[in-house]
Amino acid sequence: MTAPSTYGLSTQARNLQWLLTDLVEEVPGVNSVAVVSSDGLLLLSSDPGAGGAGEPQATPRPKGPRGASADLATIVSGLGSLTTGAAALMEFGTVKQTMVAMENGSVFVMAISDGSLLGVHATPDCDMSVVAYHMALFVGRAGHVLTPEVRSELRQSMENTP
Repeated sequence: MTAPSTYGLSTQARNLQWLLTDLVEEVPGVNSVAVVSSDGLLLLSSDPGAGGAGEPQATPRPKGPRGASADLATIVSGLGSLTTGAAALMEFGTVKQTMVAMENGSVFVMAISDGSLLGVHATPDCDMSVVAYHMALFVGRAGHVLTPEVRSELRQSMENTP
C-alpha cells in the first residue's frame, strides 16, 4: 500500500489517513479498516477504491467484506448500533469494543470518543489481542482529532473520490 493522496486536506485529516494506513500496513492479519461517523457515513477507508487511505499496490492485500469499503462501513455501523442498543437495554453502560469471530475472518468494532466507530476486518488467524491493542492506539490518537470540521472534510473527500 502506498501513501494516500492528501492534496488539499488539512493536517488533521492527513494525520488520520496516515494513522489508518499505518494500522493496515503494520498489523499482521488486518485486511481492511474503516472509520464510520456516528450517523453511519464512511469517513476513512483502507479500500483503494474508496478514496480512503490506500492506493493499489504491487501485491494486492486481501479485501474486506466482498472487497467494498461500503460493506465494511455498513457492518461496522450495524454492529455498533446493535451493541449500543443491547448495552442500553441491559444497563451495562457504553460499548467500548465488539468482536465477532467467524470461520473465515473476524470483525472488530471500537468506539471513538466522538461517537464514530473504527472497524477492522481481519484474517481468521490474526492475533486478536494485537489487533485490539493497535485499534486502541488508533482510537487514542484519533479521538481528539475527529472534530466536526474534520469529519465534514473527510466526508467531502470520500464523496469527491471517483
